Amino acid sequence: MAVLPGAEPYRHEGGEVGVLLCHGFTGSPQSLRPWAEYLAERGLTVSLPLLPGHGTRWEDMQVTGWQDWYAEVDRELRALGERCAQVFVAGLSMGGALALRLAAKHGDAVSGVIVVNPANKVHGLSAYALPVARHLVRTTKGIASDIAKPGSAELGYDRVPLHCAHSVRTFFRLVDGELPQVTQPLLLLRSPQDHVVPPADSARILSRVSSVDVREVLLEQSYHVATLDHDAERIFEESLAFIGRLAPSVGKEGTTAGG
Repeated sequence: MAVLPGAEPYRHEGGEVGVLLCHGFTGSPQSLRPWAEYLAERGLTVSLPLLPGHGTRWEDMQVTGWQDWYAEVDRELRALGERCAQVFVAGLSMGGALALRLAAKHGDAVSGVIVVNPANKVHGLSAYALPVARHLVRTTKGIASDIAKPGSAELGYDRVPLHCAHSVRTFFRLVDGELPQVTQPLLLLRSPQDHVVPPADSARILSRVSSVDVREVLLEQSYHVATLDHDAERIFEESLAFIGRLAPSVGKEGTTAGG
């Protein structure tokens, strides 16, 4: 199936510091593309893969699950590790959960973690109905484009396949159990006004990780897809500063690149 225009994966060969960006559930690389390009322009090696079943049509997603999505980012992380001296993982929403699992599983191979409005749980009574409902109803309404900024839109599905929603619920439970294994420096950026993921998810993540070097930043002007919202530039700058602090060579590369 043809990838939707704008949803293509993005890669940039830069310096010895790499960043893996993970997009969210039913979304696509489009939601993180400006972030990826910002980091690439400042000399970093960047990988922003398209998760299986995403970026085409929801029917394609229906036959995929968390194992497929995680396997894709795991492969990308290993590839970055082969050519970079240091690698950071980052993600939006479910992509944040993917990044946290990579950190938990890969240990010292990951130098730091950056998550934006990370998801940790499928909330509400509907979550408990998923195991049965997914056999009766194929889809529910989509969650894409929760953005405050006028004229900004996320390229994502307008329907959520319930089989995939059930899979992501299973994945969140798995990651929650692995959070104590996350020891790397963590930058968590969240929107107080998020209509997709409640503040409880970020609070839970912060309370469960073993990281000592932790920073939380509030994105007061943005909704869930903050990477395309009013606070996008803040996210980009904070993430670059975070990476530069932990990988000093980035500052030098960034200066020569005009950043």
